[in-house]
Amino acid sequence: MPAEPIPVDCLFLGIDIGTSGVRGSVINTQGEEIACSRTELEIPVIKAGRIEQNPLIWKKTTFKIIKELTDKVYSMSNSKTIAALAIDGTSSTVLVCDESGTPLSPALMYNDQSSNTEAAQIAEVAPPDCGAHGASSSLAKAMQLLKQHPEAQYICHQADWLAACLTGKYGISDENNCLKLGYNSLEESWPNWLNKLEIENERLPRVIKPGKSISSINSDVTSELGLPENCQIIAGTTDSIAAFIATGANEIGDAVTSLGSTLVLKIISDKPIFATEFGIYSHRLGQHWLAGGASNSGAGVLKQYFNQQQLDSLTPQLRPEQKTGLNYYPLPAMGERFPRNDASLEPQMRPRPDNDLTFFQAILEGIASIEAEGYQKLHDLGAPNPQRIFSAGGGSQNPAWRTIRQHALNTDVIVAEHTEASYGSALLARQGYTGQIS
Repeated sequence: MPAEPIPVDCLFLGIDIGTSGVRGSVINTQGEEIACSRTELEIPVIKAGRIEQNPLIWKKTTFKIIKELTDKVYSMSNSKTIAALAIDGTSSTVLVCDESGTPLSPALMYNDQSSNTEAAQIAEVAPPDCGAHGASSSLAKAMQLLKQHPEAQYICHQADWLAACLTGKYGISDENNCLKLGYNSLEESWPNWLNKLEIENERLPRVIKPGKSISSINSDVTSELGLPENCQIIAGTTDSIAAFIATGANEIGDAVTSLGSTLVLKIISDKPIFATEFGIYSHRLGQHWLAGGASNSGAGVLKQYFNQQQLDSLTPQLRPEQKTGLNYYPLPAMGERFPRNDASLEPQMRPRPDNDLTFFQAILEGIASIEAEGYQKLHDLGAPNPQRIFSAGGGSQNPAWRTIRQHALNTDVIVAEHTEASYGSALLARQGYTGQIS
């Protein structure tokens, strides 16, 4: 690995494989994004109760994005070179391959829930704080696929299979993706209880930390992609963690709230927090841990009552300094998972005022209260209080909502400059190239 400082002609490429598309970002040594590209993906197929996608679609689209970006970069300057590349993918999207890395069937997607029999088997032997519980876990899906393809040599996640397509080295994965395959991040090893599920050790990937170099790119694909032969392929992570890295949060007490359809909270902790009854588990992030949970509340509730035109009209009229006094718990339907674990919890959004503006603001106040309760729940379980909160997602662009949240949280709320997972993966590639994994 090269010594500091990074040569000024080095560039770093991050690839994010999302639900609906593939996005790539190229950054320079200063972390400035100098090029980006995005291409849509074919939607997953729902077949016989399974949610599947052909992995070869990922490869074709990823290679297309890489070539587009190398063409863009080299048209700007012949003296610049892409020194390292990292890939993130959707958590718990799994496939099995033969010894050459060829997929033996479509991949089971992150939101596939068809492995109920396997989930029940896992529940009998796995400890309660393990990330492999549930029908959507990587382990449950891998068990189903291995039953159908006993000849399989490798269990692969989306990100590590694509990295292997660039290196030719299959059977290597990162610590974050492997959490839901049963990997014990505390012990940094595969647990013995996996033997009770007849998972052969040689099928499990060799696990390395996100941001560590896997190897140089395979020379067979360099000319096709426009990448140099010494380009380092860096171990990636999951899409949500890449998006967290993108915000710049990097110290204990730094937190990120994603204000999307649902409300997702993550905070950097000096120790791991596991509480599966609340959907809380922790990923190792450099020398620290990333603990988080997700509420069913979020901006999706607003869309049940207002269209976008109404939201755009009402937002400038919000009066965050004048509280409505309505203590809502906004949910899209019955049931909550975090910070309250109650499948029978009903949405609390009454009384409804005649004034739409008051109703709108009360919903925002309610979501902010859930956010505050969520960080308190994480703190009660051992995480630090948030020192600063970076905001991501569409709701982060609403200044009045930010003020409402700041009052509820009593913490600095910052709109993150970068939130794209591809940018976070590019930062990971840069960290891996320098050997500085923070």
